[in-house]
Amino acid sequence: MNTPAPAPTCGIVLVLLSLLAVLQTTTAQKNDIDIYSLTVDSKVSSRFAHTVVTSRVVNRADTMQEATFQMELPKKAFITNFSMIIDGVTYPGNIKDKAAAQEQYAEAVARGESAGLVKATGRKMEQFQVSVSVAPAAKVTFELVYEELLKRHLGLYELLLKVRPQQLVKHLQMDIHIFEPQGIRFLETESTFLTNELASALTTSQNETKAHIQFKPTLSQQQKSPEQEDTVVDGNFIVRYDVNRTLSGGSIQIENGYFVHCFAPEGLPTIPKNVIFVIDKSGSMQGKKIQQTREALIKILDDLSPKDQFNLVSFSGEATQWMPSLMPASAENVEKARSYASEIQARGGTNINSAMLMAVQLLDEANRKEQLPAGSVSLIILLTDGDPTVGETNPKKIQKNVKDAIGREYSLFCLGFGFDVSYAFLEKLALDNGGLARRIYEDSDSAVQLQDFYQEVANPLLTAVAFEYPSNAVEDVTQGNFHLLFKGSEMVVAGKLRDQSTDVLSAKVSGKLLKQNITFQTEAGVAEQEKEFRSPKYIFHGFMERLWAYLTIQQLLEQIVSASDAEKQALETRALGLSLNYSFVTPFTSMVVTKPEGQEESQVAEKPVENGRGVFRYPSVGDRRFRKKGNSADPLLTTRGGFRGQEGFRALAGPMTLLKRRAGVDFSKAGVAGFVPKLGAPGPLHHHHHHHHFPVAYDMTSDLRLTNFPMPDLEFAGRLAPEGQSHDMDLGIKVEKELWPHPSLLHPSTSPWEGDVSSQPPSALLPTLALQSALPAPGTSPAVPAPIQAPPVILPLPGQSVDQLCVDIKHSQGPMNLLSDPDQGLEVTGQYEMEKAQFSWIEVTFNNLQLQVRASPEHVVVIRNRRSSVYKWKETLFSVMPGLKMTMDKAGLLLLSSPDRVTIGLLFWDGPGHGLRLLLRDTDRFSSHVSGTLGQFYQDVLWAPPAAEEDSKRTLRVQGRDHSATRELKLDYQEEAPGKEISCWSVEL
Repeated sequence: MNTPAPAPTCGIVLVLLSLLAVLQTTTAQKNDIDIYSLTVDSKVSSRFAHTVVTSRVVNRADTMQEATFQMELPKKAFITNFSMIIDGVTYPGNIKDKAAAQEQYAEAVARGESAGLVKATGRKMEQFQVSVSVAPAAKVTFELVYEELLKRHLGLYELLLKVRPQQLVKHLQMDIHIFEPQGIRFLETESTFLTNELASALTTSQNETKAHIQFKPTLSQQQKSPEQEDTVVDGNFIVRYDVNRTLSGGSIQIENGYFVHCFAPEGLPTIPKNVIFVIDKSGSMQGKKIQQTREALIKILDDLSPKDQFNLVSFSGEATQWMPSLMPASAENVEKARSYASEIQARGGTNINSAMLMAVQLLDEANRKEQLPAGSVSLIILLTDGDPTVGETNPKKIQKNVKDAIGREYSLFCLGFGFDVSYAFLEKLALDNGGLARRIYEDSDSAVQLQDFYQEVANPLLTAVAFEYPSNAVEDVTQGNFHLLFKGSEMVVAGKLRDQSTDVLSAKVSGKLLKQNITFQTEAGVAEQEKEFRSPKYIFHGFMERLWAYLTIQQLLEQIVSASDAEKQALETRALGLSLNYSFVTPFTSMVVTKPEGQEESQVAEKPVENGRGVFRYPSVGDRRFRKKGNSADPLLTTRGGFRGQEGFRALAGPMTLLKRRAGVDFSKAGVAGFVPKLGAPGPLHHHHHHHHFPVAYDMTSDLRLTNFPMPDLEFAGRLAPEGQSHDMDLGIKVEKELWPHPSLLHPSTSPWEGDVSSQPPSALLPTLALQSALPAPGTSPAVPAPIQAPPVILPLPGQSVDQLCVDIKHSQGPMNLLSDPDQGLEVTGQYEMEKAQFSWIEVTFNNLQLQVRASPEHVVVIRNRRSSVYKWKETLFSVMPGLKMTMDKAGLLLLSSPDRVTIGLLFWDGPGHGLRLLLRDTDRFSSHVSGTLGQFYQDVLWAPPAAEEDSKRTLRVQGRDHSATRELKLDYQEEAPGKEISCWSVEL
């Protein structure tokens, strides 16, 4: 099978294939299967990405071993080729009509083999996996090729490579070649495994139209430490970029008889919008979901333009509108809406039909009364987490009712929260009405996901966009009419040039901007463009024809969703023909992977298709269905994430945090009748506080329940929980109400679980688990001094008589201006909660870079040009962009540094006095204009000498105001937890 090589394309949010290349042995000896070479080569041309992953392994054992090749690719990517070379013999993958592969697939399932080689994993990825038996000393080469046309998302293309070799690799290399004839305007790299020590393995070269990023670490650089054979290369490697644009906004590129036209004009004003937010407040939204929805809605309301109009419809069993008509987005109305949103409570059923018709009626009424500004855009944004249960509950009837009511007048965008909602229902509802659907994943960043989606549609630039080309010059053109163009996105049209076409291809793009029609003219010289794409290093030739085929198939798949039954057959037949002609694994084709004689027979790789509420199916072949909850795909999981037949662990605050770390419970037979938890050897006791051990009163009632107990050894029915995931279980062990924990929980040197207790009956464990023995008599607990705490802020003061200052915040109302330096374009603000004695958030803004970093106890959100990226604390991060380097280490210290700026650090400190902390370095770079609650201490500061009779107190004068300073013992949070005791001059603000 021939697989064309890579070539160029246009530019946008280049989400380049998150790629996981993992080879691992299933035997106990980790390195019997040795990966001696792993290369990833990605060529991105005019937004079309062609990625080749090549892994070479050898069996160094003296017996037959099994090697497993795994990788992740984006759901939007199509596999085009896979092959294995074993002892010089090539075993290719053959792409066939899905129906033709039906027999082989069914036979493999009947044999009990895992015939499906591709499965959905995570939010945006699919995992490809193949195993093969390898003889002693034999070598195997795996090669996988896949392609994707990348979309522009909020102004950026993103190329994501997820690399996990799981062992040291002698030759490990990643090469990313980008070619954009429009010119590369912006380029940055980011990694979750790079450190300053690994930075030298990364090289970047760039000119006006080309970029080459290479990562090639040595064996010693890959090692976690000289004593360890484990690799640090485990995580994401990301490249983000954008291209130069003009007012005309159009770029036509031509290669090998095909053209691609990318359109994203700059400098257009935003069209005012009329937006109705339709919010599900049914009982299933209770808890975290409704809290995150309120949080996101409040921030979205703040982002409304004063020229916009809006209203809110909330629904459970009935629908309720906030106001009887559309309201201008004035500051006063937005504040009222914020108050209304903050009070939304979840209860009752789900009446989607009534809510949607109410939203349409609000817009219809405004239209009748001529309250919709001429040229404005009307949007309905629906957020729901479940299927309709009240009123009209037939999905097809609801889809028809909504489509008839909207009548192509407004655009509908549907957000499905979690996996209890039928995504297929929402997708058709949106596509029928000029919008799109998006799943919102239940996670700590759900509110950010909601805000990000809104930002995608917040700024409409053009309506009724149409692409026109001379009919005698082109043929087989992809979709050329679009309802809306939003800021930060891009429209892409591709087609064939006719044989006798002219030397110049011209194009006209028309649309409506506010109250007037607007036309953009673009043309390209055929010979000149053809010459542009002849560089063999950066281009896989014939790429533009494959881009055209890829784009056509994706648009056909979208049309099939909203097509009538009569139309579907013709659309599916055309999609199948293109898939076979261009060797794409799509929902209509399968790739049969052959293996050496005597091994497991041929396996089949198919494109998973999401159907309904997180169920992924393989269309027309077999009945391989599995349930997807969160990031897992396990049929054992209930809607609560627990186990069927078990109540599931539920939340318990307090001492069980200690118990679950210490008990070492073996859950390998969870869910099996008669299962008794086996307690293994005790692990180390991790105190939440510093090194002080003291009793803590706990109020424990009812069942003893452990929450989110990690279960790496779960073997029930041979199904493993996904890596990094945990399940909820209920052991059903009763605990009597006690006020003091067992002394062994206070002194890690002793343990109630010494020795092997696996053979003891459950009753023998209860005294231990009830924490009843050796309790101190009431009122006789020993007095314990208060532990030393870390202050909210420690300020380094270079050049002053006192080298650092501890700041205690005792008076705070609302957000605080902590630091502001206009010369550096730097602002730091924060919200300090007096009750919790900690920051609830700290925000760093770099005005010159249009970048904002917002830290909360849950995570860090980086916002640039309205685009958000979320990072969890203690996940390694290394990001280099023009003017700023951003790094985070395993201790959770996030540093924002630049050669000419003050370095800002953010930390979620988990030592005594835990919470968010701010760190400052290179403070001598502050300008004379620095100000703010903390910035004032970098102006003229005068320290009075200590009083002779009281050398622990001093006075300092800052900008004409006197502050009392006291020398106190504090914990330095700038040291890794639990911190280092320091004597520090402290002031209260």
